[in-house]
Amino acid sequence: MDEVQLAEELIALDTSTHEGLEHALEVVRDRFVGARVPVEVREFEGRTCILARVGCGSTRVLFNAHVDVVPGHPEQFVPVRHDGRLYGRGAYDMKAALAAMMCAVTELNTCNLSQVTVEMLVVPDEERADPGANCSEMLVNDGFRTDFVICGEPTDLHVGVQAKGVVLLRCNVPGRAAHGSTPWLGENAVLRAVELFHRVCRLPFMHESSDMFPAPSASLGRIEGGTSLNSVPDLCRMYLDIRPLPGQDVDAILDAIRELDPEVDVEVLLARPAAYVSDHDPMVTALLDAVRPHADASRAVGRDGSSDAIPFIDVGIPAVEFGPVGAGHHGPDEFVEIASLSRYREALVDFVTRLDRSRCETSAA
Repeated sequence: MDEVQLAEELIALDTSTHEGLEHALEVVRDRFVGARVPVEVREFEGRTCILARVGCGSTRVLFNAHVDVVPGHPEQFVPVRHDGRLYGRGAYDMKAALAAMMCAVTELNTCNLSQVTVEMLVVPDEERADPGANCSEMLVNDGFRTDFVICGEPTDLHVGVQAKGVVLLRCNVPGRAAHGSTPWLGENAVLRAVELFHRVCRLPFMHESSDMFPAPSASLGRIEGGTSLNSVPDLCRMYLDIRPLPGQDVDAILDAIRELDPEVDVEVLLARPAAYVSDHDPMVTALLDAVRPHADASRAVGRDGSSDAIPFIDVGIPAVEFGPVGAGHHGPDEFVEIASLSRYREALVDFVTRLDRSRCETSAA
């Protein structure tokens, strides 16, 4: 199994669509089966996820990966190699990491692991912004437990021990209709919404910082308002993406936003707290020790984006983000550095085999 060719095959599938997701999950399952890696297919509320498993030890490690991507233009689903980079939608977030993780699991299947069990969960819904739990959350809610989780999110071969939370909001902002020729007789709901966004950005929580982040972030992702060009809009729906820092209280942030304009109905579409794992956790230090021969500058870092690490952290399982080198995720020129994929795969294999060896030595003693 070659991680670059597999990444290209996955990038070529538009997994922002249901059909593309089904095809990609079939590719994942078939590749594991072809490599004689045991695979379990799990269903959660009509969504399919893949759980592969190798080794037979009591210490459990989970590789967590998602195959879905945000929507892109048709040309972004044509993988392109150029100047040592692989371009395409999902190359960095996170189909190349998914491919390399699959190759690592396949290699580990030949390593006769006796003290460690490695599982790999491939989910179709990490990028979704709809209300309700996704597959990783539902698996945890179903009782799944492990000792350590590595999410293959973009980190440039660093180990992400902190990540911003995510609060997605729909703000229903009222106005008063009037004729477009006499706008002073009405109240423009769109302008009121934009002003509300600026006021959110001036709230005290937006000016706080932490040891790994200079500030939270707020993005106005979508705005909808007005029924006709010659009328003042009497309703605007504004969609906000708020990313709080570790230690910030999501409920307090929501209260502060609602107090800005009590007439605005603020709906919570998704709320996840920020992620925090101590960089002194034994599994984290073991992973860093395994990574540094392949990337000597690797260190513990914070990541701006949220991930499926959160549901595991919520039940006391240390979960980090660790992925290859690249840039531009969710953007028009997303890419991954091809040379980093083999280093990434090798680091994962070294981490598990070192862990297995240390557990064997402890057991023998």
